[in-house]
Amino acid sequence: MADQQFPLPNVSHDLSGDVALVTGASSGLGRRFAVTLAAAGATVVAAARRVERLDEVAAEINGNGGRCVPVALDVTDAAQITAALDTAEAEVGLVNILVNNAGIPDAHRAHKMSLELVDSVLDTNVRGPWLLATGIAARLINAKRGGRIVNISSMGAFNYNGMGAALYSVSKASVNRMTEALAVEWARFNINVNCIAPGAFSSEMMDGMISRIGDITQAFPRHRLGDPAQMDSTLLYLVSPASEFVTGTVIKIDDGQGSR
Repeated sequence: MADQQFPLPNVSHDLSGDVALVTGASSGLGRRFAVTLAAAGATVVAAARRVERLDEVAAEINGNGGRCVPVALDVTDAAQITAALDTAEAEVGLVNILVNNAGIPDAHRAHKMSLELVDSVLDTNVRGPWLLATGIAARLINAKRGGRIVNISSMGAFNYNGMGAALYSVSKASVNRMTEALAVEWARFNINVNCIAPGAFSSEMMDGMISRIGDITQAFPRHRLGDPAQMDSTLLYLVSPASEFVTGTVIKIDDGQGSR
């Protein structure tokens, strides 16, 4: 077998010709992911429940020379997932990059959670990402094309202090294992599945938590939250040709905020 020839250095982030679907793209990390992928040349399908916010994201990307199609999507609704993939494929082509970003916290004691909240957390954080990943993979396999899936987990999957949000921790640990299992199953099809586990980053979700419990940054070594821009390089690495040999990996990005 002849040696494959790679550029030196092998670090291109050019996503021209790729179609990327980002869930939870209406705000926070998801919005940043969508804008970043578009800036790297991908056509972006921005998906979330808040359609008016998606229109703002699409306007920003399209106004800066990129291409973005907003698609309304509640990841807890399996029919909406299928419809969103159909719409994306009809309008911009087969999705070959998925960023499974949509997620919700719980901030409740495990024994006090309502069944409705349990279902909501698991449907949003686990079932939805699973259905999106498997739905896109099935289409890629049928078309004999490779792809990249990046799941967004949390450092909460590795550390839990017993003060509430146990189910969130469990759901994100499930995302980590989902990443590892699907990576093994789909490696033969050239579909790479990886995961980013962020620590505390600035976002609407984090703002809400800080308003409830106070400034958590004073407990961190560097007394700061992450800026979503500080995740750009990791995201681009995982969806670009440079990471072609990397699959089933969870990358922690937390500024040393928590223990190991």
